[in-house]
Amino acid sequence: MKVGGTPLTISLLAKPIAVLTISLAITLLFIFVSDTNPNPNPNPNPNLKQMAAGRSKSFILWLHGLGDSGPANQPIKNLFNSPEFNSSKWSFPSAPSNPVTCNYGAVMPSWFDIPEIPVTAHSPNDETSVLKAVKHIHGMIDKEIDSGISPENIFVCGFSQGGALTLASVLLYPKTLGGGAVFSGWVPFNHSVIEQFPADAKKTPILWSHGLSDPTVLFEAGQAGPPFLEQAGVTCEFKAYPGLGHSISTEELKNLESWIKSRLSSGS
Repeated sequence: MKVGGTPLTISLLAKPIAVLTISLAITLLFIFVSDTNPNPNPNPNPNLKQMAAGRSKSFILWLHGLGDSGPANQPIKNLFNSPEFNSSKWSFPSAPSNPVTCNYGAVMPSWFDIPEIPVTAHSPNDETSVLKAVKHIHGMIDKEIDSGISPENIFVCGFSQGGALTLASVLLYPKTLGGGAVFSGWVPFNHSVIEQFPADAKKTPILWSHGLSDPTVLFEAGQAGPPFLEQAGVTCEFKAYPGLGHSISTEELKNLESWIKSRLSSGS
């Protein structure tokens, strides 16, 4: 897969420890632009509308996979070139380091514990650690809403373990968000959790993308998502990608761009 003409590879190293890594051979040029012109207006109280013009109007939170880091995923945002994203704020947090059962207890960046790999439609879940991670993500979302961003312009996206956490976070959030995008993820809890989903959370749309050739989070695990969401009364758009393994393709990300763009509210 290529991003900006450069290969983007996400792979799982099965021996001796199954660690999800991302290799991004991309050179990033960060340009910081500041306005050094003096303010000709001597009024010490700036116009409130001018202050509001510089605020972010939407927020996109990207959650990485097991063993990865947030900064390694930042080049993803370079694909989002539509003007609608000019005022978007992106966040690529890194998971805390925790022991992971499927990796023989090795400590690595992990949002929650994963009992086994490959993940199947019937794999066990560690709901306690999932719900702990959800609270952490909710704190990030709350912060952006407190800053003035409308919940309907907040999108949570994630790959693999990050995709599973994305699903859990948006379905348990007390407000309707702009959307949740799951890439190569799975349902990280049992059907009994459906009873905990707030009514407004069920209105948050889900985009689910999964490779048919995924050897790490099997396609059957992804395919089990839409029926689960249907039972919960949640709208889900599911897309299968032939030949795609445990990775993210440019096609998936461009589809994500269009999906988010179509849901951005101009009223905030």
